[in-house]
Amino acid sequence: MDTGTHVVMGLALGAIATLDPVVAADSATAQSVIIGTLIGSQAPDLDTILKLRNNAQYIRNHRGITHSIPAVLLWPILISAAIHLFLPEGNFFHLWLWTFIGVILHVFVDIFNAYGTQALRPFSKKWVALGVINTFDPFIFFMHIVGLIIWRYGAHPGLTFLFVYFILIVYYLVRFYLKYQVVKKVKEIIPDVTEITISPTFRFNQWHLAVTTTNFFYVARAKDNDIIIHDKFEKCPLPDSPIMEAALKDENISAFLSFSPVYRWEIDEYSDHYQVRFIDLRYRSKGYYPFVAIVQLDLELAIVSSYTGWIFSEEKLRKKLELLPN
Repeated sequence: MDTGTHVVMGLALGAIATLDPVVAADSATAQSVIIGTLIGSQAPDLDTILKLRNNAQYIRNHRGITHSIPAVLLWPILISAAIHLFLPEGNFFHLWLWTFIGVILHVFVDIFNAYGTQALRPFSKKWVALGVINTFDPFIFFMHIVGLIIWRYGAHPGLTFLFVYFILIVYYLVRFYLKYQVVKKVKEIIPDVTEITISPTFRFNQWHLAVTTTNFFYVARAKDNDIIIHDKFEKCPLPDSPIMEAALKDENISAFLSFSPVYRWEIDEYSDHYQVRFIDLRYRSKGYYPFVAIVQLDLELAIVSSYTGWIFSEEKLRKKLELLPN
């Protein structure tokens, strides 16, 4: 989920913690718990600082080790210990408990996005991504804001957010049902489907689709249970060639391939260089595929420049990396 939603979820969890008799009876514990749930609801996204290094490190590691089982166990201990240094009067066990729940809630809600997390590490590096909730869901955020307003005007915080979360559980079930209907419809239209990657959009009943069959990739959109196919690409394995072999050694290409399950590739040859491009098919936007990885090699197959990330025009890509002219 986005940062704003994680923040309001941290506040909501702090409100629910008031149902804990120990928290309700002690203001110092209540204060430390609300700080713990707020920090705990954000802590797994500390890996966002990898963006300061480069996109390759961010793409390869975001929602990886910081969302893993060891991290989920470690974050609450570190956060609770730090808070307890400044607020020693509070009950440490209950501080740790609610901070632990905050961290778990963060990782749990992230698996419902199309991006997903590596929440099963170290047992598996597989990305767990259920694809039923957009990274920012207006309804989820709005319900938290409503709960905070009701709390502000005197309602019991714990009971208020228990009711809010009951509504959200129903909402999640509805989203699963809608996704099931989309999958069912796709299989009726494209019978030889082997895999469907679904990305929820900002709109309630619209979904981006990347469909894999034995021989083709289909890029489509679902709107009100109608399937609109935008593009169809032949499914081509990576060539066993010196150019591709050299390109795969690049850090940006490697990071892209570690993250993207559905992509196509292109090799362009020019008079003084080669260009290899990988294009993620999950994120079509206004006829353009903005999530890419590109590498340029000289005639000796040495890497000249490369990039991976979101780019919405060839001009910006060229300026960003000072790419060789085509």
